[in-house]
Amino acid sequence: MKVNDDVNASTRRTQAERTAATRARLLEAGRTLFADEGFAAVSTQAIVDSAGVTRGALYHQFGDKAGLFAEVYEDVERDLVTAITARIVEEVPTDQLEAMRVGARLFLQECSSPRVQRIVLIDAPSVLGWQRWREVGMRYGLGVIEAMLAQAMTDGVIPDQPLRPTAHVLLGALDEAALFVARADDPGEALRQMYVVCDRLISGIAGSPRR
Repeated sequence: MKVNDDVNASTRRTQAERTAATRARLLEAGRTLFADEGFAAVSTQAIVDSAGVTRGALYHQFGDKAGLFAEVYEDVERDLVTAITARIVEEVPTDQLEAMRVGARLFLQECSSPRVQRIVLIDAPSVLGWQRWREVGMRYGLGVIEAMLAQAMTDGVIPDQPLRPTAHVLLGALDEAALFVARADDPGEALRQMYVVCDRLISGIAGSPRR
Protein backbone atom coordinates (compact mmCIF):
# COMPACT_ATOMS: atom_id res chain seq x y z
CA MET A 1 0.00 0.00 0.00
CA LYS A 2 2.77 2.40 0.98
CA VAL A 3 4.68 1.52 -2.21
CA ASN A 4 1.66 2.43 -4.33
CA ASP A 5 1.19 5.67 -2.41
CA ASP A 6 4.83 6.54 -2.96
CA VAL A 7 4.55 5.78 -6.68
CA ASN A 8 1.39 7.87 -6.99
CA ALA A 9 2.99 10.78 -5.13
CA SER A 10 6.07 10.55 -7.35
CA THR A 11 3.88 10.51 -10.46
CA ARG A 12 1.97 13.57 -9.28
CA ARG A 13 5.22 15.41 -8.60
CA THR A 14 6.53 14.50 -12.04
CA GLN A 15 3.32 15.71 -13.70
CA ALA A 16 3.40 18.93 -11.70
CA GLU A 17 7.04 19.48 -12.64
CA ARG A 18 6.27 18.90 -16.32
CA THR A 19 3.34 21.31 -16.16
CA ALA A 20 5.47 23.95 -14.46
CA ALA A 21 8.26 23.50 -17.01
CA THR A 22 5.81 23.82 -19.92
CA ARG A 23 4.31 26.95 -18.40
CA ALA A 24 7.75 28.48 -17.87
CA ARG A 25 8.80 27.78 -21.47
CA LEU A 26 5.63 29.37 -22.82
CA LEU A 27 6.07 32.45 -20.63
CA GLU A 28 9.69 32.84 -21.67
CA ALA A 29 8.88 32.41 -25.36
CA GLY A 30 5.91 34.76 -25.15
CA ARG A 31 7.85 37.44 -23.31
CA THR A 32 10.65 37.41 -25.87
CA LEU A 33 8.37 37.38 -28.92
CA PHE A 34 5.91 39.99 -27.57
CA ALA A 35 8.78 42.30 -26.63
CA ASP A 36 10.60 41.94 -29.95
CA GLU A 37 7.69 41.85 -32.41
CA GLY A 38 4.59 43.09 -30.61
CA PHE A 39 1.43 41.19 -29.70
CA ALA A 40 -0.34 41.53 -33.05
CA ALA A 41 2.62 40.26 -35.07
CA VAL A 42 3.15 37.11 -33.00
CA SER A 43 1.22 33.98 -33.99
CA THR A 44 0.32 31.19 -31.60
CA GLN A 45 2.31 28.85 -33.83
CA ALA A 46 5.42 31.02 -33.41
CA ILE A 47 4.99 30.90 -29.64
CA VAL A 48 4.60 27.12 -29.39
CA ASP A 49 7.45 26.54 -31.85
CA SER A 50 9.73 28.79 -29.79
CA ALA A 51 8.67 27.11 -26.55
CA GLY A 52 8.96 23.61 -28.03
CA VAL A 53 5.45 22.61 -26.94
CA THR A 54 2.14 21.85 -28.62
CA ARG A 55 -0.58 24.37 -29.39
CA GLY A 56 -2.80 22.37 -27.05
CA ALA A 57 -0.37 23.09 -24.20
CA LEU A 58 -0.73 26.82 -24.79
CA TYR A 59 -4.52 26.60 -24.74
CA HIS A 60 -4.50 24.39 -21.66
CA GLN A 61 -2.18 26.68 -19.70
CA PHE A 62 -3.42 30.12 -20.74
CA GLY A 63 -6.61 29.74 -22.77
CA ASP A 64 -5.32 31.70 -25.75
CA LYS A 65 -2.61 34.13 -26.86
CA ALA A 66 -4.20 37.01 -24.95
CA GLY A 67 -4.21 34.92 -21.79
CA LEU A 68 -0.50 34.26 -22.18
CA PHE A 69 0.12 37.95 -22.81
CA ALA A 70 -1.73 38.86 -19.60
CA GLU A 71 0.56 36.57 -17.59
CA VAL A 72 3.64 37.92 -19.35
CA TYR A 73 2.58 41.48 -18.55
CA GLU A 74 2.15 40.62 -14.87
CA ASP A 75 5.62 39.04 -14.86
CA VAL A 76 7.14 42.18 -16.37
CA GLU A 77 5.39 44.42 -13.81
CA ARG A 78 6.56 42.16 -10.99
CA ASP A 79 10.13 42.18 -12.28
CA LEU A 80 10.07 45.98 -12.62
CA VAL A 81 9.05 46.44 -9.00
CA THR A 82 11.65 43.92 -7.80
CA ALA A 83 14.46 45.47 -9.82
CA ILE A 84 13.62 49.05 -8.89
CA THR A 85 13.28 48.23 -5.18
CA ALA A 86 16.66 46.48 -5.17
CA ARG A 87 18.35 49.35 -6.98
CA ILE A 88 16.89 51.94 -4.60
CA VAL A 89 18.52 50.05 -1.74
CA GLU A 90 21.83 49.97 -3.63
CA GLU A 91 21.72 53.75 -4.16
CA VAL A 92 21.60 54.33 -0.36
CA PRO A 93 19.40 57.46 -0.53
CA THR A 94 19.76 60.00 2.27
CA ASP A 95 16.08 59.84 3.23
CA GLN A 96 12.70 58.59 1.97
CA LEU A 97 12.13 61.72 -0.10
CA GLU A 98 15.37 61.10 -1.96
CA ALA A 99 14.43 57.42 -2.25
CA MET A 100 11.21 58.47 -3.98
CA ARG A 101 13.14 60.65 -6.41
CA VAL A 102 15.53 57.78 -7.14
CA GLY A 103 12.63 55.38 -7.58
CA ALA A 104 10.87 57.67 -10.05
CA ARG A 105 14.02 58.00 -12.14
CA LEU A 106 14.63 54.26 -12.08
CA PHE A 107 11.04 53.60 -13.16
CA LEU A 108 11.43 55.94 -16.12
CA GLN A 109 14.77 54.38 -17.01
CA GLU A 110 13.33 50.87 -16.95
CA CYS A 111 10.33 51.95 -19.02
CA SER A 112 12.60 53.60 -21.58
CA SER A 113 13.69 50.12 -22.71
CA PRO A 114 11.92 49.40 -26.04
CA ARG A 115 11.19 45.83 -24.93
CA VAL A 116 9.50 47.00 -21.73
CA GLN A 117 7.68 49.79 -23.56
CA ARG A 118 6.26 47.37 -26.09
CA ILE A 119 4.68 45.12 -23.47
CA VAL A 120 3.84 47.51 -20.63
CA LEU A 121 2.98 50.78 -22.36
CA ILE A 122 2.00 49.97 -25.94
CA ASP A 123 0.38 46.54 -26.11
CA ALA A 124 -0.98 46.00 -22.59
CA PRO A 125 -3.58 48.81 -22.67
CA SER A 126 -4.96 47.66 -26.03
CA VAL A 127 -4.78 43.90 -25.44
CA LEU A 128 -6.08 43.91 -21.86
CA GLY A 129 -8.18 47.07 -21.96
CA TRP A 130 -7.42 50.23 -20.02
CA GLN A 131 -9.21 49.10 -16.84
CA ARG A 132 -7.33 45.82 -16.44
CA TRP A 133 -4.04 47.45 -17.46
CA ARG A 134 -4.42 50.00 -14.67
CA GLU A 135 -5.50 47.34 -12.16
CA VAL A 136 -2.35 45.30 -12.75
CA GLY A 137 -0.12 48.37 -12.67
CA MET A 138 -1.65 49.48 -9.38
CA ARG A 139 -1.35 46.00 -7.89
CA TYR A 140 2.43 46.11 -8.21
CA GLY A 141 3.35 49.78 -8.16
CA LEU A 142 0.80 51.25 -5.77
CA GLY A 143 1.93 49.23 -2.76
CA VAL A 144 5.54 50.31 -3.19
CA ILE A 145 4.60 53.98 -3.53
CA GLU A 146 2.28 53.81 -0.51
CA ALA A 147 5.01 52.20 1.60
CA MET A 148 7.53 54.87 0.65
CA LEU A 149 5.06 57.67 1.33
CA ALA A 150 4.09 56.19 4.69
CA GLN A 151 7.73 55.89 5.72
CA ALA A 152 8.44 59.43 4.56
CA MET A 153 5.57 60.70 6.73
CA THR A 154 6.81 58.66 9.69
CA ASP A 155 10.30 60.07 9.24
CA GLY A 156 8.93 63.60 9.02
CA VAL A 157 10.42 64.36 5.60
CA ILE A 158 6.95 65.02 4.19
CA PRO A 159 3.90 66.29 6.08
CA ASP A 160 1.00 63.99 6.93
CA GLN A 161 -1.44 63.83 4.03
CA PRO A 162 -4.00 61.36 2.59
CA LEU A 163 -1.90 58.29 1.79
CA ARG A 164 -3.95 56.41 -0.82
CA PRO A 165 -4.98 59.49 -2.87
CA THR A 166 -1.40 60.77 -2.92
CA ALA A 167 -0.09 57.37 -4.01
CA HIS A 168 -2.68 57.21 -6.81
CA VAL A 169 -1.66 60.66 -8.08
CA LEU A 170 2.02 59.73 -8.07
CA LEU A 171 1.42 56.40 -9.82
CA GLY A 172 -0.74 58.06 -12.46
CA ALA A 173 1.87 60.75 -13.01
CA LEU A 174 4.65 58.18 -13.41
CA ASP A 175 2.60 56.15 -15.89
CA GLU A 176 1.89 59.26 -17.93
CA ALA A 177 5.55 60.30 -17.77
CA ALA A 178 6.60 56.87 -19.07
CA LEU A 179 4.02 57.09 -21.89
CA PHE A 180 5.28 60.55 -22.80
CA VAL A 181 8.86 59.28 -23.06
CA ALA A 182 7.78 56.21 -25.06
CA ARG A 183 5.95 58.34 -27.64
CA ALA A 184 8.50 61.15 -27.89
CA ASP A 185 10.43 61.80 -31.11
CA ASP A 186 13.56 62.22 -28.97
CA PRO A 187 13.16 59.75 -26.07
CA GLY A 188 16.51 60.71 -24.54
CA GLU A 189 15.57 64.38 -24.25
CA ALA A 190 12.07 63.49 -23.08
CA LEU A 191 13.57 61.31 -20.36
CA ARG A 192 15.79 64.13 -19.13
CA GLN A 193 12.83 66.51 -19.09
CA MET A 194 10.72 64.04 -17.14
CA TYR A 195 13.46 63.64 -14.52
CA VAL A 196 13.07 67.35 -13.77
CA VAL A 197 9.26 67.22 -13.78
CA CYS A 198 9.11 64.20 -11.45
CA ASP A 199 11.71 65.71 -9.09
CA ARG A 200 9.56 68.82 -8.81
CA LEU A 201 6.38 66.80 -8.29
CA ILE A 202 7.95 64.83 -5.45
CA SER A 203 9.43 67.98 -3.92
CA GLY A 204 5.95 69.52 -4.02
CA ILE A 205 4.63 66.66 -1.88
CA ALA A 206 7.19 67.62 0.75
CA GLY A 207 5.65 71.11 1.02
CA SER A 208 2.88 71.90 3.46
CA PRO A 209 -0.48 70.84 2.00
CA ARG A 210 -2.94 73.65 1.35
CA ARG A 211 -6.11 73.71 3.45
